[in-house]
Amino acid sequence: MKNPDAGHIYFVMGVSGCGKSTIAPLLAGALSLPFFDGDDFHPPANVRKMAAKSPLTDEDRHDWLLALNQLAREHRKKGAVIVCSALKESHRRKLSRGIETQVVWVFLKGSFDLILSRLHNRKGHFMPVELLTSQFEALEEPEGALVVPIGSTPGEIVQQILSRLPR
Repeated sequence: MKNPDAGHIYFVMGVSGCGKSTIAPLLAGALSLPFFDGDDFHPPANVRKMAAKSPLTDEDRHDWLLALNQLAREHRKKGAVIVCSALKESHRRKLSRGIETQVVWVFLKGSFDLILSRLHNRKGHFMPVELLTSQFEALEEPEGALVVPIGSTPGEIVQQILSRLPR
């Protein structure tokens, strides 16, 4: 039987600490689609900059966003789930260029305080807590996205997403 979700590119987005890297692989598994963490595609200079507590500029993000768009385009026939903060509308335009009708935005939304508490408990990630304020300042909430509150368990969040996906 053909996967009814074939051909959709699901970008799981939101600020650092909202749960993208937890939720997206679960979603990919539920949909039998490949999963890609956008953080794995950052150039070393971006990782160093963030680790040094400096927020990325749009110029810093440019090549990274183009690489993720290329990845999405390579998976356009079968589909994929890709994690990317995609904080601004201009970022989302770059990510979806040439595949606009296939992209589904899944916005994991939470309060600053909830996400801050999660970041304080996270170990071994290059993104420091100090950059959360800049992420919220840069965030332009997407129009037309599946907006999913992050206060539930990962399993419940994935079920919310699955129940609302386009078919």
